[in-house]
Amino acid sequence: MKRNLLRPLVVLFLSLLVVACVKDTDFDQAEDIALTPVVELDLIYFDIDAGEFYDEINEIPVLTVSDTTEIRFLDDTEIQESLRRADFYFKFTNSIPRNFQVDFQFLSEQNDTTYTTQTTVVEGTVAAPIVTIFEEIIEADEILQLTMANRVVVSVTIPDSNPDLEGNLNLKSKTTYYLEIRDRQ
Repeated sequence: MKRNLLRPLVVLFLSLLVVACVKDTDFDQAEDIALTPVVELDLIYFDIDAGEFYDEINEIPVLTVSDTTEIRFLDDTEIQESLRRADFYFKFTNSIPRNFQVDFQFLSEQNDTTYTTQTTVVEGTVAAPIVTIFEEIIEADEILQLTMANRVVVSVTIPDSNPDLEGNLNLKSKTTYYLEIRDRQ
């Protein structure tokens, strides 16, 4: 008697299980899937001593100090097509008693400028360094300009300098890239 009830119950249970798993499943939605990873990378770091703004041999001020950094992350075609937004975060710690003008110039392989931005760093003292935060958000049409760059040139300009100037200008920065990856057919 138990055997006669067991078989119909198992068949009924398996039928319900199959119908329940397939019902209301829309396999066309698989085409609408987009991955949206967020990638954080260190961008630029430097620590400039105040003495670098004065040439003691020739006894003349050096008003601009520049450095070039390659940005290899953006030279991949898939990344370029998927990039939706980039957030740049720059943290300056200044113990030099001067304001600074800092220019960021993004360059292509052909040395064409693709994107520029700038900021002012507030003067500090050796005893009381001042922190200046600069954030730049790039999206929409500017993203295309940014993705054409393969390096960034940072130029730090001081209004005047002398051999007695003391302190350091420190920069730490990172970039957060927001991507949207879709199935390309």
